[in-house]
Amino acid sequence: MNLTPDSKVLIQGFSEFISATHIAQMKAYGTNLVAGVNPGCGGQQMYDLPVFDLVEEVTAKFGTIDTTIICVHPYQVLDAALEAIASNIGQIIIISAGVPPLDMVQLLRKTETREILVVGPNSPGIIVPGKILLGTQPSEFYTPGRVGIVSRSSTLTYEVAWELTKAGLGQSISVSIGSDAIVGSSFLQWLQILDEDETTEAIVLVGQPGGGSEEAAAQYITEAIDKPVIAYIAGRHAPLTKNWRQMGTGATVVRRDTNFGTTKSKLAAFQAAQIPVAESPAQIPELLKKLIK
Repeated sequence: MNLTPDSKVLIQGFSEFISATHIAQMKAYGTNLVAGVNPGCGGQQMYDLPVFDLVEEVTAKFGTIDTTIICVHPYQVLDAALEAIASNIGQIIIISAGVPPLDMVQLLRKTETREILVVGPNSPGIIVPGKILLGTQPSEFYTPGRVGIVSRSSTLTYEVAWELTKAGLGQSISVSIGSDAIVGSSFLQWLQILDEDETTEAIVLVGQPGGGSEEAAAQYITEAIDKPVIAYIAGRHAPLTKNWRQMGTGATVVRRDTNFGTTKSKLAAFQAAQIPVAESPAQIPELLKKLIK
Protein backbone atom coordinates (compact mmCIF):
# COMPACT_ATOMS: atom_id res chain seq x y z
CA MET A 1 0.00 0.00 0.00
CA ASN A 2 1.02 3.57 -0.61
CA LEU A 3 -0.91 5.80 1.76
CA THR A 4 1.50 8.71 2.02
CA PRO A 5 1.09 12.40 1.13
CA ASP A 6 3.41 11.85 -1.85
CA SER A 7 1.24 9.19 -3.49
CA LYS A 8 -0.50 10.35 -6.66
CA VAL A 9 -4.29 10.17 -6.74
CA LEU A 10 -6.76 10.21 -9.64
CA ILE A 11 -10.54 10.72 -9.62
CA GLN A 12 -12.54 8.79 -12.20
CA GLY A 13 -15.91 10.40 -12.78
CA PHE A 14 -17.72 13.38 -11.30
CA SER A 15 -21.20 12.34 -10.21
CA GLU A 16 -23.58 12.61 -7.29
CA PHE A 17 -21.25 10.36 -5.29
CA ILE A 18 -18.66 13.10 -4.88
CA SER A 19 -18.94 16.88 -4.63
CA ALA A 20 -16.76 19.96 -4.97
CA THR A 21 -16.66 20.06 -1.16
CA HIS A 22 -15.17 16.57 -0.96
CA ILE A 23 -12.53 17.36 -3.55
CA ALA A 24 -11.63 20.64 -1.83
CA GLN A 25 -11.40 18.79 1.49
CA MET A 26 -8.98 16.21 0.05
CA LYS A 27 -6.82 18.95 -1.41
CA ALA A 28 -6.84 20.93 1.85
CA TYR A 29 -5.80 17.76 3.69
CA GLY A 30 -2.71 17.48 1.51
CA THR A 31 -3.87 14.64 -0.75
CA ASN A 32 -1.92 14.78 -4.01
CA LEU A 33 -4.86 14.89 -6.45
CA VAL A 34 -3.27 15.13 -9.89
CA ALA A 35 -6.19 14.84 -12.33
CA GLY A 36 -9.68 13.67 -13.14
CA VAL A 37 -10.96 11.39 -15.88
CA ASN A 38 -14.33 12.13 -17.44
CA PRO A 39 -14.81 10.84 -21.01
CA GLY A 40 -15.82 13.63 -23.36
CA CYS A 41 -14.46 16.35 -21.07
CA GLY A 42 -10.75 16.00 -21.87
CA GLY A 43 -8.87 19.28 -21.90
CA GLN A 44 -11.22 20.96 -19.46
CA GLN A 45 -10.74 21.95 -15.83
CA MET A 46 -13.17 20.62 -13.21
CA TYR A 47 -12.83 21.47 -9.52
CA ASP A 48 -9.40 22.95 -10.31
CA LEU A 49 -8.23 19.60 -11.69
CA PRO A 50 -7.09 18.93 -15.26
CA VAL A 51 -9.53 16.49 -16.87
CA PHE A 52 -8.62 13.74 -19.33
CA ASP A 53 -10.71 11.35 -21.43
CA LEU A 54 -8.70 8.24 -20.54
CA VAL A 55 -6.70 6.97 -17.58
CA GLU A 56 -3.78 6.11 -19.85
CA GLU A 57 -3.55 9.80 -20.78
CA VAL A 58 -3.11 10.66 -17.10
CA THR A 59 -0.35 8.11 -16.57
CA ALA A 60 1.38 9.28 -19.75
CA LYS A 61 1.53 12.82 -18.34
CA PHE A 62 2.02 12.22 -14.60
CA GLY A 63 3.63 8.78 -14.44
CA THR A 64 2.53 6.03 -12.06
CA ILE A 65 -0.76 6.71 -10.28
CA ASP A 66 -1.02 5.06 -6.86
CA THR A 67 -4.75 5.38 -6.15
CA THR A 68 -7.89 5.98 -8.17
CA ILE A 69 -11.16 7.10 -6.58
CA ILE A 70 -14.06 5.87 -8.71
CA CYS A 71 -17.23 7.98 -8.59
CA VAL A 72 -18.99 7.00 -11.83
CA HIS A 73 -22.51 5.61 -12.29
CA PRO A 74 -22.66 2.12 -10.68
CA TYR A 75 -23.13 0.43 -14.06
CA GLN A 76 -19.93 2.10 -15.29
CA VAL A 77 -17.79 1.08 -12.30
CA LEU A 78 -16.50 -2.17 -13.82
CA ASP A 79 -15.26 -0.45 -16.99
CA ALA A 80 -13.63 2.33 -14.93
CA ALA A 81 -11.90 -0.16 -12.64
CA LEU A 82 -10.67 -2.31 -15.53
CA GLU A 83 -9.26 0.82 -17.19
CA ALA A 84 -7.42 1.65 -13.97
CA ILE A 85 -6.04 -1.88 -13.71
CA ALA A 86 -4.83 -1.71 -17.31
CA SER A 87 -2.86 1.40 -16.30
CA ASN A 88 -1.28 -0.47 -13.36
CA ILE A 89 -3.06 1.44 -10.59
CA GLY A 90 -2.75 -0.68 -7.45
CA GLN A 91 -5.30 0.94 -5.13
CA ILE A 92 -8.92 1.32 -6.22
CA ILE A 93 -11.48 3.04 -4.02
CA ILE A 94 -15.08 2.80 -5.22
CA ILE A 95 -17.32 5.50 -3.76
CA SER A 96 -20.28 4.65 -6.00
CA ALA A 97 -23.08 2.60 -4.43
CA GLY A 98 -25.23 -0.08 -6.01
CA VAL A 99 -22.65 -1.72 -8.27
CA PRO A 100 -24.16 -4.85 -9.90
CA PRO A 101 -22.93 -7.92 -7.97
CA LEU A 102 -21.88 -9.77 -11.13
CA ASP A 103 -19.75 -6.78 -12.12
CA MET A 104 -18.00 -6.99 -8.75
CA VAL A 105 -17.46 -10.73 -9.20
CA GLN A 106 -15.82 -10.05 -12.56
CA LEU A 107 -13.67 -7.28 -11.08
CA LEU A 108 -12.49 -9.41 -8.17
CA ARG A 109 -11.61 -12.28 -10.49
CA LYS A 110 -9.48 -9.82 -12.44
CA THR A 111 -7.62 -8.72 -9.32
CA GLU A 112 -7.25 -12.02 -7.46
CA THR A 113 -3.89 -12.88 -9.05
CA ARG A 114 -2.52 -9.33 -8.81
CA GLU A 115 -1.53 -7.10 -5.92
CA ILE A 116 -4.47 -4.72 -6.23
CA LEU A 117 -6.38 -3.39 -3.25
CA VAL A 118 -10.08 -2.69 -3.91
CA VAL A 119 -12.06 -0.74 -1.31
CA GLY A 120 -15.83 -0.49 -1.75
CA PRO A 121 -18.17 -0.11 -3.48
CA ASN A 122 -20.43 2.12 -1.39
CA SER A 123 -17.46 3.29 0.66
CA PRO A 124 -16.38 6.76 1.86
CA GLY A 125 -12.79 5.56 1.46
CA ILE A 126 -9.67 5.71 3.61
CA ILE A 127 -8.13 8.32 5.86
CA VAL A 128 -4.69 8.27 7.48
CA PRO A 129 -5.18 11.13 9.94
CA GLY A 130 -2.71 13.93 9.44
CA LYS A 131 -1.36 12.42 6.21
CA ILE A 132 -3.85 11.61 3.46
CA LEU A 133 -7.59 11.57 2.77
CA LEU A 134 -8.87 9.30 0.00
CA GLY A 135 -12.59 9.71 -0.41
CA THR A 136 -15.42 11.46 1.35
CA GLN A 137 -14.73 10.84 5.05
CA PRO A 138 -15.12 14.05 7.12
CA SER A 139 -11.56 14.75 8.25
CA GLU A 140 -12.64 17.00 11.13
CA PHE A 141 -13.65 13.95 13.20
CA TYR A 142 -10.14 12.47 13.08
CA THR A 143 -6.85 13.12 14.82
CA PRO A 144 -3.52 11.28 14.40
CA GLY A 145 -2.93 8.41 16.82
CA ARG A 146 -2.60 4.65 17.20
CA VAL A 147 -6.12 3.19 16.89
CA GLY A 148 -7.08 1.59 13.58
CA ILE A 149 -10.73 1.52 12.49
CA VAL A 150 -12.19 -0.94 9.98
CA SER A 151 -15.89 -0.70 9.31
CA ARG A 152 -18.70 -1.77 7.01
CA SER A 153 -20.64 1.39 7.74
CA SER A 154 -20.08 4.97 6.61
CA THR A 155 -21.60 7.33 9.16
CA LEU A 156 -20.89 4.97 12.06
CA THR A 157 -17.21 5.10 11.12
CA TYR A 158 -17.21 8.86 11.61
CA GLU A 159 -19.11 8.57 14.87
CA VAL A 160 -16.62 6.06 16.27
CA ALA A 161 -13.71 8.26 15.19
CA TRP A 162 -15.27 11.27 16.91
CA GLU A 163 -15.80 9.33 20.15
CA LEU A 164 -12.15 8.27 20.06
CA THR A 165 -10.97 11.80 19.31
CA LYS A 166 -13.00 13.25 22.19
CA ALA A 167 -11.45 10.66 24.52
CA GLY A 168 -7.93 11.56 23.43
CA LEU A 169 -7.45 8.39 21.37
CA GLY A 170 -6.15 9.32 17.92
CA GLN A 171 -6.42 7.09 14.89
CA SER A 172 -3.75 5.51 12.67
CA ILE A 173 -5.92 4.42 9.72
CA SER A 174 -9.67 4.40 9.20
CA VAL A 175 -11.28 2.50 6.34
CA SER A 176 -14.85 1.69 5.43
CA ILE A 177 -14.76 -1.46 3.32
CA GLY A 178 -18.19 -0.67 1.89
CA SER A 179 -21.68 -2.00 2.39
CA ASP A 180 -22.81 -3.22 -1.02
CA ALA A 181 -23.67 -6.91 -1.36
CA ILE A 182 -20.18 -7.72 -2.72
CA VAL A 183 -17.16 -5.62 -1.80
CA GLY A 184 -13.49 -5.74 -2.64
CA SER A 185 -11.25 -5.99 0.40
CA SER A 186 -12.64 -7.74 3.47
CA PHE A 187 -12.51 -7.43 7.24
CA LEU A 188 -9.90 -10.20 7.21
CA GLN A 189 -7.58 -8.35 4.83
CA TRP A 190 -7.79 -5.12 6.78
CA LEU A 191 -7.35 -6.83 10.13
CA GLN A 192 -4.12 -8.29 8.79
CA ILE A 193 -3.03 -4.88 7.41
CA LEU A 194 -3.70 -3.16 10.74
CA ASP A 195 -2.09 -5.98 12.73
CA GLU A 196 1.10 -5.54 10.69
CA ASP A 197 0.99 -1.74 10.71
CA GLU A 198 3.65 -0.33 13.05
CA THR A 199 1.61 2.79 13.82
CA THR A 200 -1.46 0.84 14.97
CA GLU A 201 -1.66 -0.26 18.61
CA ALA A 202 -5.30 -1.39 18.79
CA ILE A 203 -8.17 -2.03 16.36
CA VAL A 204 -11.87 -1.14 16.35
CA LEU A 205 -14.12 -3.24 14.10
CA VAL A 206 -17.55 -1.82 13.24
CA GLY A 207 -20.08 -4.28 11.85
CA GLN A 208 -23.72 -4.27 10.89
CA PRO A 209 -26.47 -6.78 10.05
CA GLY A 210 -26.35 -8.80 6.87
CA GLY A 211 -24.02 -11.53 5.62
CA GLY A 212 -21.44 -13.41 7.64
CA SER A 213 -18.32 -11.22 7.44
CA GLU A 214 -18.34 -10.31 11.12
CA GLU A 215 -18.54 -13.96 12.18
CA ALA A 216 -15.58 -14.76 9.93
CA ALA A 217 -13.70 -11.79 11.39
CA ALA A 218 -14.29 -12.95 14.96
CA GLN A 219 -12.78 -16.35 14.19
CA TYR A 220 -9.86 -14.79 12.31
CA ILE A 221 -9.05 -12.47 15.20
CA THR A 222 -8.69 -15.40 17.60
CA GLU A 223 -6.50 -17.30 15.13
CA ALA A 224 -4.26 -14.63 13.61
CA ILE A 225 -4.48 -11.16 15.21
CA ASP A 226 -2.13 -10.23 18.03
CA LYS A 227 -3.28 -6.68 18.73
CA PRO A 228 -6.27 -5.90 20.96
CA VAL A 229 -9.58 -5.60 19.12
CA ILE A 230 -12.86 -3.98 20.18
CA ALA A 231 -16.03 -4.67 18.20
CA TYR A 232 -19.22 -2.72 17.79
CA ILE A 233 -22.21 -4.17 15.92
CA ALA A 234 -25.03 -1.88 14.85
CA GLY A 235 -28.70 -2.82 14.83
CA ARG A 236 -29.20 -4.44 18.21
CA HIS A 237 -32.76 -3.16 18.50
CA ALA A 238 -33.85 -3.14 14.86
CA PRO A 239 -36.74 -5.44 13.85
CA LEU A 240 -35.60 -8.47 11.88
CA THR A 241 -38.21 -7.81 9.20
CA LYS A 242 -36.66 -4.48 8.24
CA ASN A 243 -34.78 -4.18 4.97
CA TRP A 244 -31.45 -2.60 5.90
CA ARG A 245 -31.12 -0.90 2.53
CA GLN A 246 -34.27 1.08 3.35
CA MET A 247 -32.75 2.05 6.69
CA GLY A 248 -29.84 3.85 5.07
CA THR A 249 -27.21 1.11 4.83
CA GLY A 250 -26.31 -1.16 1.99
CA ALA A 251 -26.70 -4.36 3.98
CA THR A 252 -29.84 -6.41 3.47
CA VAL A 253 -30.54 -9.08 6.08
CA VAL A 254 -30.10 -12.44 4.39
CA ARG A 255 -31.69 -15.40 6.09
CA ARG A 256 -30.13 -18.84 5.76
CA ASP A 257 -31.31 -19.95 9.14
CA THR A 258 -33.04 -18.26 12.04
CA ASN A 259 -30.09 -16.09 13.05
CA PHE A 260 -27.88 -15.86 9.96
CA GLY A 261 -26.92 -12.28 9.23
CA THR A 262 -28.52 -10.89 12.36
CA THR A 263 -26.91 -8.75 15.01
CA LYS A 264 -27.59 -11.57 17.47
CA SER A 265 -25.47 -13.98 15.41
CA LYS A 266 -22.60 -11.51 15.16
CA LEU A 267 -22.64 -10.64 18.85
CA ALA A 268 -22.59 -14.34 19.71
CA ALA A 269 -19.54 -14.87 17.47
CA PHE A 270 -17.54 -12.12 19.18
CA GLN A 271 -18.62 -13.25 22.63
CA ALA A 272 -17.58 -16.82 21.83
CA ALA A 273 -14.20 -15.48 20.69
CA GLN A 274 -13.92 -13.46 23.93
CA ILE A 275 -13.59 -10.20 22.01
CA PRO A 276 -15.00 -7.19 23.90
CA VAL A 277 -18.10 -5.73 22.27
CA ALA A 278 -19.22 -2.17 22.95
CA GLU A 279 -22.92 -1.55 23.51
CA SER A 280 -22.64 1.89 21.92
CA PRO A 281 -19.97 3.91 20.10
CA ALA A 282 -19.54 6.02 23.25
CA GLN A 283 -18.38 2.93 25.18
CA ILE A 284 -15.57 2.10 22.72
CA PRO A 285 -12.93 4.45 24.21
CA GLU A 286 -13.53 3.08 27.70
CA LEU A 287 -13.04 -0.53 26.55
CA LEU A 288 -9.99 0.41 24.50
CA LYS A 289 -8.29 2.17 27.39
CA LYS A 290 -8.71 -0.95 29.54
CA LEU A 291 -7.16 -3.16 26.85
CA ILE A 292 -4.31 -0.81 26.02
CA LYS A 293 -3.47 -0.32 29.69
